[in-house]
Amino acid sequence: MTAPSHRPDPGTRLLFRWRKWDGTPHWEHDCVYLGSDRWGDWFGQDSGWRSIRPGRDMAVRSRNVTLVPPTGDFAYTWNTPPQETRIYIDVAWDVRWTDAGEPTGIDMDLDVVRREPAEPYVDREGVLRAPGDVYIEDRDEWDEHRVAYGYPADIVTHLDALAVDLEGRVRAGEAPFDAATAQHWLDRFDDLGPF
Repeated sequence: MTAPSHRPDPGTRLLFRWRKWDGTPHWEHDCVYLGSDRWGDWFGQDSGWRSIRPGRDMAVRSRNVTLVPPTGDFAYTWNTPPQETRIYIDVAWDVRWTDAGEPTGIDMDLDVVRREPAEPYVDREGVLRAPGDVYIEDRDEWDEHRVAYGYPADIVTHLDALAVDLEGRVRAGEAPFDAATAQHWLDRFDDLGPF
């Protein structure tokens, strides 16, 4: 993630703005900058804070922390209960700081997820999943949008490989996709609050 000349101070509230490849608005998350480590920049969002996109406005159900690595090609979120989606990774492009000091990025459809409901469930593609399964989601949207938006072939190749790599790393519980790393930043969130 390309850093601005001056990052905001930890504890600064800001908006994380996503868009699609063609520039249309996507999700916008009310969050707080938590700081950075060797993995990248971390953001937090508290339960009740807003996430909105065209046609949808919701209050977040549970506290979460999000990592954006220096590569700017994904955003990894760890959700606390009662949210059943424990890990959600948005495969992305051009995630960076704006000149105004806020994070922004292009959502590239593919997501790596790990859900932990109490019972087996059917995912969005109609596949029966066991609690704790790790998988890549929204391949149909990826296939549709890479044609409709004309994603460059080198970006398609990179992000396809990245999604598979992230799926394996999450399944293996490697840092920073582990509970201990997430808990460190959740504790940091507590230390910086209340907001």
